[in-house]
Amino acid sequence: MEKRVCKKCLTREMGADEYFKNLHEYIAGIDKELKAEDMLYEKRLSVCKECELLLDGMCRSCGCYVELRAVMDKNMCPNGKW
Repeated sequence: MEKRVCKKCLTREMGADEYFKNLHEYIAGIDKELKAEDMLYEKRLSVCKECELLLDGMCRSCGCYVELRAVMDKNMCPNGKW
């Protein structure tokens, strides 16, 4: 298993493009056993896209990045929408 190296960056010290690139690389590197199936992941994201609490990729209910919450099989929506 490849180890990830923490760069100890604050999000305010990164450009938006770099930050979201790092987020997507992190999601891609999560063990498959921990991830939701692709169809379930996409269904979850479609629910989030319609939610009034979504703002700039974040859930205003819990503060998570919805793509990160939705990718983990064990996670649930904090408002019970999925």
